[in-house]
Amino acid sequence: MTSLTLHTHWEFKQRDPAAALQDDFRSHTGWNGATVPGTVQQDLLQHQLIVDPYYGLNEREVQWIGEADWLYRSAFQVSADLLEAPHLHLTFEGLDTISTVFLNGQEVLRSDNMFTEHTLDVKGLLLPGENTLQVLFESPLKVGHALEKEGGVRAAWNGDTSRLYLRKAQYHYGWDWGPVILTSGIWKAVKLEAYSVQLADVHVPAEVTPDLQTAFIPVHVKLEGDVQEAQVHVRLLNPQGIEVQSQTLAAQAPTSFLFEVDGPQLWYPSGRGNQPLYTVQVELHQHGKLLEEKSIRTGLRRIRVVQEAVRGEKGSSFTFEVNNEAFFVGGANWIPEHLLLNTVTDEQYRARLVQARDANMTMVRVWGGGIYEADVFYDLCDELGLMVWQDFMFACGMYPGDEKFRASVRLEAEQQVKRLRNHASLALWCGNNEDYQIAQAVGAYGPGGDESKFHAQHIYEVLLREVCETLDPQTLYWPGSPYGGADVFDKTIGDRHTWEIWHGPMAPYQEYKNYEGRFVSEFGLMSAPSVEVVQQSMPEHERFPESETFVHHTRALGPNFKPDGARRLAVYQAENVRGHRNLEEYVYNTQLIQAEAMRYAYRDFRRRFEGPGKYAVSGALVWQLNDCWPVSSWAIIDSAGIVKPAYHTIKRELQDLTVGIHLQDGVLETWLCSSLRESRTLQLKRYAYTLQGEKVAEAVQAVNALPARRTDVSSWQVSEQPMVYFAELLDQDEVVARASHFPEPYKHFDFAPRSLKVDVQEDGVVQLSSDHPVKGVWLSAGAGVSWSDNFLDLRPGEVRVVHAAGLKTAAVRVSALGAAEPLEFRMLVNR
Repeated sequence: MTSLTLHTHWEFKQRDPAAALQDDFRSHTGWNGATVPGTVQQDLLQHQLIVDPYYGLNEREVQWIGEADWLYRSAFQVSADLLEAPHLHLTFEGLDTISTVFLNGQEVLRSDNMFTEHTLDVKGLLLPGENTLQVLFESPLKVGHALEKEGGVRAAWNGDTSRLYLRKAQYHYGWDWGPVILTSGIWKAVKLEAYSVQLADVHVPAEVTPDLQTAFIPVHVKLEGDVQEAQVHVRLLNPQGIEVQSQTLAAQAPTSFLFEVDGPQLWYPSGRGNQPLYTVQVELHQHGKLLEEKSIRTGLRRIRVVQEAVRGEKGSSFTFEVNNEAFFVGGANWIPEHLLLNTVTDEQYRARLVQARDANMTMVRVWGGGIYEADVFYDLCDELGLMVWQDFMFACGMYPGDEKFRASVRLEAEQQVKRLRNHASLALWCGNNEDYQIAQAVGAYGPGGDESKFHAQHIYEVLLREVCETLDPQTLYWPGSPYGGADVFDKTIGDRHTWEIWHGPMAPYQEYKNYEGRFVSEFGLMSAPSVEVVQQSMPEHERFPESETFVHHTRALGPNFKPDGARRLAVYQAENVRGHRNLEEYVYNTQLIQAEAMRYAYRDFRRRFEGPGKYAVSGALVWQLNDCWPVSSWAIIDSAGIVKPAYHTIKRELQDLTVGIHLQDGVLETWLCSSLRESRTLQLKRYAYTLQGEKVAEAVQAVNALPARRTDVSSWQVSEQPMVYFAELLDQDEVVARASHFPEPYKHFDFAPRSLKVDVQEDGVVQLSSDHPVKGVWLSAGAGVSWSDNFLDLRPGEVRVVHAAGLKTAAVRVSALGAAEPLEFRMLVNR
């Protein structure tokens, strides 16, 4: 096979509606060099023809781009030898979105789905020497509005409602955390392939026996073309890269192999074991010549979602088991890293997913309003041990269900399932995001709903299920998220989105335990991004929380879909902390509230993972891991890759061992959570202090943490006066988990860090101590510094040690609850 990428010599221009199309393609003016793969906005920015849409209020200045049509053109050379090949195929891996392709002036393709690949037989259309490609991209907004006028306005949360008629990344239309940037362009690879026979698909549906002692690795090879005298050679390499088995067969269409492995090296989620990956190498030979080869990496594991009775309660569990082990799944929702997708590098993917792994997460959910992510994303999840909950790309809307729309969706789903099904990390396919929820909201689903109005229900319950069960039967298909059978808000079945806190009634974040679900696949609370992001994205005179620019970068839609984030942030601040005096304190206060909310959420949800037969809550995925632009949002990592305090809170609550405390009517409830496979005898220390740092009481006892469940510990009767409580869990002499309780609401008390000491050492070691209880100590030293721990609650008299990887400055800035402004501590020289 000969494969040529056609990524050079591309030009683009805005379509002149007054000119005939081919005249416009042949025009000599208005053209600029185009990046392929890429988008119009990416190139306009590169050529300095538009301002940065992420800066200030510039988003408003670039809306005209999505309302215009755009042209791309290129010329490429084809040799006479290449034309002799039996098969010549031109492939567009992704066109965004309403596009018409011309080859040598002849129309060869019309596409209206960003997520589908198109392969064209161009034998007989190519010429020796120069050939031309031309692509017209029509305005997605104008085409969408025309379709909406014909089919009717449909209910949608977020973005222009016409988005429902187009198979385009829905977040491009704007979301309650993102801007409106309606991209167009050749956003994936273009290639020309010449062959006699080719490897069209390789499927490796590996299976591990229930006793985990044997793995079966079928290899299904689909060929296209003339298979006469062709052979397929398949090798199996173990995770160390050593060939352990091989087979050769005369090529057929299809051709299947089977490897059997005794004592397989099993793939586990991060923190539960290693991630060994076997490699299946497939070679296609014909007439003694190697024509093509493909390598597929696969992990050997058993993943099940167990839905069984929960002892003493209604409904059923929703519990992930990997290699016969049930465990609490902690993780996050993933949105695309950028609006201009081709600007996201492999290094950026790795950095963000490593951050998730390092926060003790075991799952990321690829949300249905974005994209099916790049191959590198899933490769990294395989390597890092991050299970993937994969949505199909539908979000927050009442989509059409006509035959043409269904046919496009079926092609999209078949291609994406084939592309992703070999990944060890793939744990679940999900039909949509919140489409059942909006259907219930408009009376088309749920108790008393008229399901005849839910036109896309067939897509979620029949079409996508058929595709998944045919092409990837080993992976569970789930109709939607949330989905609980007859009622999407059911707390006892399926998965649930908990938005009573922040959205809805705006319940206090301390009440997460009242809004649980068997698997909580969305919940969150907003905060501002880092001060660094504010400084990078706004002019200096607008860098205050009430400015027009700051509010523009604080979306969060409320009633009537109007931006409401600033108001809701103000409410949660007013309920919990004293008013901010400057930008730095505003950022700190909002991030503290987000972190505290996550402490309550993860601690209370994990507390309900009580052991076999009593998996009342089996997982929690925070909304959201990352940001796609500089914004106040629910993300725990901002658009510059800087983690927020909530990141460290979640990291602690997802450790193998945690201790939880809760003050209830003068009694300090205490419990342990373990994800270990065996019991562990530990020492529990509990302390009570006055706000001035005087120790009032201390208790020490031995405790036995049972494996993979919650273990209750006897409660502690304490004073009714406002006190600060600490709990420490020790293994030998090492503190392996901590918890604290400061009296709430925080605004009623003075927690100023009067005696805080911070010792910054040259090797990146930072020591902290205080004579008073200190809440929420946040350390910062610029970009590029990674803290082993942060956002700390300090017990009087203890010395806490954290490590700052990449610390290059002598100064560390320190914020804490009650501090008038950040404190600065410098490294002592000649110590």
